[in-house]
Amino acid sequence: MTEAASAAVPAGGGRIRGTVAVLRQRLPFTSTVVLAMLVLAVATGALWNAAEDRAAYPFIAYGLPSLEAGRWWTMLTGAFFAVIPWFYLPMVGSFALFAGFAEWQLGTRRAMAVTIGGQFVSVLVATQFLALSRNSGWLWAERMAGSLDVGFSGGALAAVAVASATLRPPWALRLRAGLCVYAGVAIVYVGTLADLVHFFALLLAIPLGNRLVGSRRVPSAGPNPREWRLLTVAGLLLLTIAEVVMFLVPGDGPFGSDEGVSLSAPELAVLVLVVVPMLNGLRKGGRVAWRWAVALSVFVTLQGLAAATVYGLAEIFGSDYDTTGLPLFFVDNLLWTVELGVLVAAQHAFRVPSRRRLRRHAQGPGPALARTLLDRHGGSTLSWMTTWPRNTYFVREDGRSYLAYRKHAGVAVALGDPIAPDGTAAATVTEFAVMCENTGLVPCVFSATEETVAATRELGWQHVQVAEDNVLDLEGLEFRGKAWQDVRSALNKAAKQDIEFRLVRLADQPEPILAQVRALSEEWMSGKRMPEMGFTLGGLDEAMDPATRVGLAVDAEGTVHGVTSWLPVYTGAGQVGGWTLDVMRRSAHGFRPVMEFLIASACVAFRAEGARFVSLSGAPLARSASPACPLDRALESLGRVMEPYYGFRSLHAFKAKFQPRRVPLYLAYRDVADLPRIGLALGRAYLPDVRLRELAKLVSSSRAR
Repeated sequence: MTEAASAAVPAGGGRIRGTVAVLRQRLPFTSTVVLAMLVLAVATGALWNAAEDRAAYPFIAYGLPSLEAGRWWTMLTGAFFAVIPWFYLPMVGSFALFAGFAEWQLGTRRAMAVTIGGQFVSVLVATQFLALSRNSGWLWAERMAGSLDVGFSGGALAAVAVASATLRPPWALRLRAGLCVYAGVAIVYVGTLADLVHFFALLLAIPLGNRLVGSRRVPSAGPNPREWRLLTVAGLLLLTIAEVVMFLVPGDGPFGSDEGVSLSAPELAVLVLVVVPMLNGLRKGGRVAWRWAVALSVFVTLQGLAAATVYGLAEIFGSDYDTTGLPLFFVDNLLWTVELGVLVAAQHAFRVPSRRRLRRHAQGPGPALARTLLDRHGGSTLSWMTTWPRNTYFVREDGRSYLAYRKHAGVAVALGDPIAPDGTAAATVTEFAVMCENTGLVPCVFSATEETVAATRELGWQHVQVAEDNVLDLEGLEFRGKAWQDVRSALNKAAKQDIEFRLVRLADQPEPILAQVRALSEEWMSGKRMPEMGFTLGGLDEAMDPATRVGLAVDAEGTVHGVTSWLPVYTGAGQVGGWTLDVMRRSAHGFRPVMEFLIASACVAFRAEGARFVSLSGAPLARSASPACPLDRALESLGRVMEPYYGFRSLHAFKAKFQPRRVPLYLAYRDVADLPRIGLALGRAYLPDVRLRELAKLVSSSRAR
């Protein structure tokens, strides 16, 4: 083993020990209970011999027989054991996850109270329910009244249900829907004592959650369209999982045997094939998927009504009628009727037309309107990029404001701030989000400034910094002092070598100049070993726009040593208040400090024309501030991976020579669950002509060199 490898072992072990120490300090209750479970499992041998087979099992397991025998301590002892050895994995794992989450969100004291209280109350309510119903002729209740169980699952489920009230929408509903799907399927179609305890734990904890979390509660309005969609998906998922459970695990639950109720293998296969695309369509708000879901629910509901009619007629006329599984059949149909009611109540959340209709009506304004509105209202330093090809435009109904976006992977990635009259930017973002909801797209805004982030914050969105704009104020700009030494040296060397700065429109240049500019660009790209990026990074095609200014460094012999392009920054009323740096190309064998020379010379020229500032633009995945959260650290890691191929950080460091004013640029998004799709969409926006597989090959081949 090498010295480096041997040194890495204790370092890794130290990190693990440090993580464990942090968890013990932050989650003392959860850590103590988990440790107690494992120690008792080893000490009693329950980790390798089933506890339910031990003679002592009735003295540690809770249930109605234990309470009637006066063994009250089983309410405590039963929580630390599992019925059989392999149950320890899900029991200890779920407790660590659920109780740990609750302790992290609620604090140790409140989490202890909720978890221990939830365990005691759910077990007590379940046993008392069985005591009241065992003599009613209900065979399942009579059977369960004589059973015993162990485990801390009731308290763990109560804890996570209460802690869900601390989550932001729609995460609270997502978590609660998942818990309810699990508990609903288990109690209706399986029906063990543990399932009954879980049912009562959630039945009591979810309604009380908002009160029990105190000030940690996250306020929430009524269900929005996304949450209505989630409710319909959760209901349909519950019903489908129930059919799978009845087929794979035949049982005799609270509502009788599933014999004659469960589907056959071909029927189940057809149901799954129909429901899976339906679930995806409902999640996106598809109108067609909603109609199919309503039709399926109506069909099952009518089937139940027909069966009830036949059963009623049989009772009237005294005919023999096989009632095996009839109660479960009616309960199953009742659940489908409830799903139908939810679908009808949520119909306003399903307005997304089919893809064919979307394509048929996908007509929007072009760059001409975008340029008109940008000229009229002004925008940010990145706003000229909204006029580039490949953009789609969302325009408000009054036609006075817009957001440009790219559509990839079901995500609408808006570029920069809205172009809008003063005071209407927030409304533009809000209407853009509504448009995305109604067309099944995930909305986000990329490279947004603080003003737009504030507008999205009102919608409950989150944000993360993805870049920094580097702005130079031209008034009073002088290249004096030690910090400007490199820039002054570049200007002086260029003068000595007869290198001239020309501020031109590239489309007006003679062919020899254009040929050299193209050659410089091809030389620059050949050294990158990766495809040229787009979206917020322009190329020569964008530089040929007559509205774009281009800086050239040309020597006495007419050789072009470097080129920069500058995008206009409109400040309203047709005024150009500044310019944004875009293309940067230099010859590998020409004047070395050509970029310092070109940028400094452009600053002087633009100031003479009356411009107030220039932006050196931002480099993606590069910034000055240290990462402050896990998402920041993930972006930091991605930046390190991309650095050898595109040099974003090197470019960011180069721009620091000009002492710019840093302006943070953010990605604003709805919630964390959208980030994987947003990441894929951004990748396709920057590299629209490269498939993911091709990109992976390019990266692997570049690493191999």
